[in-house]
Amino acid sequence: MNQIPEIWLFTGIPGAGKSTVARAFAERHKRAAFVEGDALRRFVVSGVAWPEGAALEGEAERQYELAIRNQCLLARSFWEAGFLPVLDGVVVTRHHLDAYRNFLAGGRLYLVVLAPVVAVAARRNEQRPGKTAPDFSRLDGVARDELGGAGLWVDSSELTVDETVATVVEGREQALLH
Repeated sequence: MNQIPEIWLFTGIPGAGKSTVARAFAERHKRAAFVEGDALRRFVVSGVAWPEGAALEGEAERQYELAIRNQCLLARSFWEAGFLPVLDGVVVTRHHLDAYRNFLAGGRLYLVVLAPVVAVAARRNEQRPGKTAPDFSRLDGVARDELGGAGLWVDSSELTVDETVATVVEGREQALLH
């Protein structure tokens, strides 16, 4: 393929709407694939190490980075097959964003940070079946400090999914990472 691959990455704290909005964004395209970060994390069934609280270190960090690498491998595979890769994941540090950039080098990476008010994200997260609702306000602060100025930031607190997707489409140029 002679075209530069285009890959979209949706992030935000738990309850921000990443999976819902990323899937809806993908569905607006003729050929797109949605690669959910949490789904890849669940591939590890024995020896899994989830973060404790807001900390991501040791084995939990290693497994998180493994999921990023595999998500990017799938993105490349889908691109090569003619699909627009649309990814989601909780990316709150520059280090993890750089991992995506490195694994997707040679492509155009678009970053969308869904940034609803923390209380709205917490309420959404509490309402999801099977989800716990710890305090993610620390992650929100880390993301704003680490990723502020990168990509397109959307306060989706009072937007519907369709309105959020429309905002992303309108902010395409701002979402492109350079």
